[in-house]
Amino acid sequence: QVQLVESGGGLVQPGGSLRLSCAASGNIFSINSMAWYRQAPGKERELVAGIPFSGDTHYADFVKGRFTISRDSAKKTMYLQMNSLRPEDTAVYYCKLNLTTWDDLRYESVYWGQGTQVTVNS
Repeated sequence: QVQLVESGGGLVQPGGSLRLSCAASGNIFSINSMAWYRQAPGKERELVAGIPFSGDTHYADFVKGRFTISRDSAKKTMYLQMNSLRPEDTAVYYCKLNLTTWDDLRYESVYWGQGTQVTVNS
């Protein structure tokens, strides 16, 4: 089995910073890509940033220059450094991993974290 544990959310004032973490554990053979999504109340879940196996990062336009995605492959952990936060960044943030487990090396599986609330409010 695979477990994803997110942490780092919270309440922050506009202009502040937070760092989210997503730690994966379990029967993992390889992590092929990692990404952060978010979902605000009444809105659809949207991609925030991604980092595939190649390491080339990509960002949604609304976070470019403010957020940085990174990973520690040895720790199977992904991070999202969020700076210059705005009220419109308020949402539940989810990590998503595409990975292959030892149980079945033929297929890629998608796993989601439980979500962590980020609230930007003065």
